[in-house]
Amino acid sequence: MSNSPPRVRFGASLWQLPRAAAAVDAAQGAAVNFSNAHWQPARMQSQGDGRIHGLSGTTMGTTWSLRLVNPDYQPMEPVQALIQQVLNAVIAQMSNWEADSVISQFNASKPGQTQVLPAEFAHVLEAALHWARCSGSAMDPSMGALVSLWGFGPRPNPLQPHAARLPLAQDIDRLLQTSGHRHLQWNADTRELLQPGGLELDLCGIAKGFAVDWVVQRLQAAGWQGGLFEIGGELRSWGRRPDDGLWRVQLGTDAEQASDPLVVSLGEGSFATSGDCWHRFSVQGRSYSHTLDPRTGWPVQHGLAGVTVFHEECMHADALATVLTVLGPEQGMEFAQQHAIAAVLTVYGQPGRLETPAWVQRFGA
Repeated sequence: MSNSPPRVRFGASLWQLPRAAAAVDAAQGAAVNFSNAHWQPARMQSQGDGRIHGLSGTTMGTTWSLRLVNPDYQPMEPVQALIQQVLNAVIAQMSNWEADSVISQFNASKPGQTQVLPAEFAHVLEAALHWARCSGSAMDPSMGALVSLWGFGPRPNPLQPHAARLPLAQDIDRLLQTSGHRHLQWNADTRELLQPGGLELDLCGIAKGFAVDWVVQRLQAAGWQGGLFEIGGELRSWGRRPDDGLWRVQLGTDAEQASDPLVVSLGEGSFATSGDCWHRFSVQGRSYSHTLDPRTGWPVQHGLAGVTVFHEECMHADALATVLTVLGPEQGMEFAQQHAIAAVLTVYGQPGRLETPAWVQRFGA
């Protein structure tokens, strides 16, 4: 399999398991609004059919929502419980905001200590390493120490704003010497991962896409024939609408293009959106993105405002959106063409959208 790099993403609840067993309220009606002053990720369109039922909730520092084909009006409580079970399992394995998660245990382990990873964690790590190698480390799942150095990692008060301080260049260089997937000693056959010393994994970007896939797979296994599920704009569809029509999705777009939204139809597949203007901080009048380039240890500095990627699996779409965000407009477009990636890019100050050949072939110009 294949998948994504460490995308730095934030939200209010920040990847922590619920401390109370409070059920998340079911919600029907309009899709969740992920609007931002500059960029909007992909979101569901109102489906306008009483046989499509909705649920929503919060997880991983953002929101999730489901549109489920339910012509027999079966109760939705078991669906809600299934979704929460899967999301909690992802957090328990892959959230470095959870002190006793599998990933936190690895990050805190001593040099030379080996850990056997759960199958899902191993699947995600394999995917992340695949895209790390393919992209020349434009993404890298083992840069957690640098993420924390920049103030984007776990902290005592998750709601506290970024400290808006730059790390010392020598500290960045020091961590670059000990971070990176080349230091990982990973045995895919036995699922054993050895801690070389001080290396920290960060799967916040790719784990969300995987969570979308896992929820959809569990819903399919439970017999649900069609729906749309998303977490924070990362979404996947399967099956068809009750009228046998395709699902309609409004894709991420710059606010300047709000009058010309990009809406596509699809039956099976996933979209993931990444944009560097979602989360920024400023120091002495200079703005810094929260998306780090693992090759330099510094925030990306190009003109790419946002990118949306289509892939059959959301995990890979998530990974590729990160890769293209780090590479930027020119290198990102070249990489997308080389790997036949269906993507649409938006560049600061540039009207219109850049669509890859694979995107045009699938969705039209």
